[in-house]
Amino acid sequence: MYVIALVVVVLAVLIGDWDRIAFNFFNLEVMADMFPEVLTIAARNTLVYTLLSFAIGLVVALALALMKLSSIGPYRAFAIGYIELFRGLPALITLILIGFGIPIAFDFNMPGGRVGAGVLGLSIVAGAYMAETIRAGIEAVPRGQSEAARSLGMSSNRTMFTIVLPQAFRIIIPPLTNEMVLLIKDTSLFFVLGTTPLTKELTKFARDFMVEIRNATPLTVAALVYLAITLPLTWLVRRLEKRAAISR
Repeated sequence: MYVIALVVVVLAVLIGDWDRIAFNFFNLEVMADMFPEVLTIAARNTLVYTLLSFAIGLVVALALALMKLSSIGPYRAFAIGYIELFRGLPALITLILIGFGIPIAFDFNMPGGRVGAGVLGLSIVAGAYMAETIRAGIEAVPRGQSEAARSLGMSSNRTMFTIVLPQAFRIIIPPLTNEMVLLIKDTSLFFVLGTTPLTKELTKFARDFMVEIRNATPLTVAALVYLAITLPLTWLVRRLEKRAAISR
């Protein structure tokens, strides 16, 4: 593999038209023209959409996880159906359904407009994925914790919210952080709902800039900004996983 990688690098150096590559992908003048809007508008919107979707999705996921673990049959059936449905559908289909299908079918405007529809769509999808993560975290807490709390006279609800869930969330912080990283990239699907100059996220901003100047450098800038956001989070996930492994 090292030999193959070395051969590929050598061929790229010898065959590549580096002046053309530099002009089309690393054009400093184009990069300068993208600032500060790429940070103050595009990157800011990407982070705002991500945080809103994650927060709403986390609430949905917690409710679904508790319903799936419930002893009440209809609750379990609803949670299983929701999770399987929205984990099985592409996120793009969910966004189109929320942004266009439901408003057209029921003749009403989605609160928050296109941004509200996009955040709601991603929240629904994220909730389905995070629900399974939370459920697994709850089941990973030793059963003896619940039994000890109940023996002290604590109710089942109090046991869940004061004993089990705090320990479960400590276990599932790394996968939840991974879900946030995925949401950062999934905000690029907002383009399907339409945008305004002030609501563009990173991918849409870079794509429009690229089409306008007919140069691919905006994609390079967007990729670097995405990496600047996601790499610290992935580093944090690795640290949390190592700490969890040591504690275990």
